[in-house]
Amino acid sequence: MKTIQFREAIQQAMSEEMRKDDTIYLMGEEVAEYNGAYKASKGMLDEFGPERVIDTPISELGFSGIGIGSAMNGNRPIIEFMTFNFALVGIDQIINNAAKMRQMSGGQFNIPIVFRGPTGSAGQLAATHSQAFESWFANCPGLKVIVPSNPYDAKGLLKAAIRDDDPVIFMESEQMYGDKGEVPEEDYIIPIGVADIKREGTDVTIVSFGKIIKEAYKAADELEKDGISCEIIDLRTVRPLDYEAIYKSVKKTNRLVILEEAWPFGNVATEITYKVQENAFDYLDAPIIKINTADTPAPYSPELLKNWLPNSEDVVKAVKKVLYK
Repeated sequence: MKTIQFREAIQQAMSEEMRKDDTIYLMGEEVAEYNGAYKASKGMLDEFGPERVIDTPISELGFSGIGIGSAMNGNRPIIEFMTFNFALVGIDQIINNAAKMRQMSGGQFNIPIVFRGPTGSAGQLAATHSQAFESWFANCPGLKVIVPSNPYDAKGLLKAAIRDDDPVIFMESEQMYGDKGEVPEEDYIIPIGVADIKREGTDVTIVSFGKIIKEAYKAADELEKDGISCEIIDLRTVRPLDYEAIYKSVKKTNRLVILEEAWPFGNVATEITYKVQENAFDYLDAPIIKINTADTPAPYSPELLKNWLPNSEDVVKAVKKVLYK
């Protein structure tokens, strides 16, 4: 095992797969000459050259479409968005072409493409650059959606995404690129659609994913001081979602709190809430609580932003509420 940064895990996953398969290439804004906006493609232009590490104009609709067309012709593109807020410009290509081409062509074309880049809030970037779109993309049949929370998962899941024959949305965070974690030096993948129990517990299940799961860890440490044992599940993949892992944990703890960095209406937590009450209702000893951002655009003010985002105090309050109500 070697300790590396999250950005290095992303770079290693892409580079290792590109060395094995010359149909894989990386395309996006500043991925080549600048080594990536967040240095997640550092050194790749030097190794693979400008035909496989391609800088684009500011034209998400255009280079998303180029990637999809090349995937239809036997390539395996990795399309980087500087942020998934910019993916809205190219969402027509993602939703109406990448996600639907297999069905619309009667199985004649599959689209082995990865769309990757940051999601959610990254500090004082204000309303149009601080949005979480995981549930948007997960709502569309034909797309797989991955949101890792640490370098180990990021590398293993990105390699699985690149090898997948269907379009995959791979969502990161600007605020995680410097995070460090142990990663095996040998080749490995993590299967898409398998959640991970990051912390065993007996009193309450906390489900989360992406960078916001760090607040769950902080809350669990605080709650442990009061003798409360939290089981933390990292979804890792939003679609397909590992419902069985959640049901199994709820049947053990009898309580569920869901922590998600997204607006409260119609999100991943809403879907989980419905499925748990449908499939494990008799095991619940308290209503499910979901914790989300405030139901407003993200503020710019640091003080407002602090209150807009979910935090560990919110998790502590929610856990105590499901335990003692």
